[in-house]
Amino acid sequence: MTVTLALAGDTMLGRCVAERLREAPAPQTVLCAELRALLAEADLCVLNLECCVSDRGERWHAPGKPFFFRAPPATADVLAELGVDCVTLANNHALDYGFDALADTRALLRRAGVAAVGAGADVAAAREFAVLEAGGIRLAVVGATDHPEDFAAAADRPGVAYADLRHGVPRWLLDTVGHAADAADAVLVTPHWGPNMTSRPPHYVQDAAPRLLRAGATLVAGHSAHVVHGAGHRIVYDMGDFIDDYAVDSRLRNDLGLLFLVTWEAAPQDGHTRWLPVRLEAVPLYLDHCFTTVATGGHWQWMRARFTRACAESGTDVTVTGDEGRLVVEWPAERPRRTP
Repeated sequence: MTVTLALAGDTMLGRCVAERLREAPAPQTVLCAELRALLAEADLCVLNLECCVSDRGERWHAPGKPFFFRAPPATADVLAELGVDCVTLANNHALDYGFDALADTRALLRRAGVAAVGAGADVAAAREFAVLEAGGIRLAVVGATDHPEDFAAAADRPGVAYADLRHGVPRWLLDTVGHAADAADAVLVTPHWGPNMTSRPPHYVQDAAPRLLRAGATLVAGHSAHVVHGAGHRIVYDMGDFIDDYAVDSRLRNDLGLLFLVTWEAAPQDGHTRWLPVRLEAVPLYLDHCFTTVATGGHWQWMRARFTRACAESGTDVTVTGDEGRLVVEWPAERPRRTP
């Protein structure tokens, strides 16, 4: 028995993407037919929504903050039509247009049937995990971000689930992962971590990822750099970008990304069924300014070389499937030991 989870990184539906969605609020406005089919075929889909969804609010007052992203309300329905089951809002754009826009984002997603983690009306709500169900699996999703601190939720203030990972993994995040592991068959932790436009994860990210696994996560998949990083054992350090209108760095090629398809298998353990991610398939993408397609030719070759080198730094081998051209990482089917 297997289940497929589609995972995508930074999905920015504001600015120029928002203009197109206002004119044509439909999945085909932002994704090609082949990618839409892959999302439809997956049992579950989770991504990082790097914008608010609202027509209200004022820009967050933060001297030096250069970018503010807001998508039109109809975007929530577009995400649902794409087959997105859950988004994380734990990032540096959830509060771009303030508390009202964050509240709208949560409400519009809920109305569209899309779960959201990583931000909420107070710190308890921001830290809550969601549980998704499909094909027999109950998958808990945990979201957290290591920036910006001024977006952090508090007991009496909306905001994001802020975790200062530069100084270690906070106890609240380890406890949340542990509670999620007790409540579900598997746990996905999807952190927004590290600086933009880097070619590899910083040391504190490399330290945090295995700690999250030991706390009870079964898969860690991060984002923030806008550049694909490598994969370790049940860790994807950065998934890169999925949809956006960003300027392109000619060296780091943030216009090339990956859509990840994770195969999960049911495994009996201590009288219960636990689910383990055993195979990671990555589909190379070309982000053509507000519209994402499957990468081909030289774009595919570049991403294959990039992902293979990045994975090798973590001791991970990458193979290529036949005609589909997917980049594959196999994970042994043993469950990591959970420790405090």
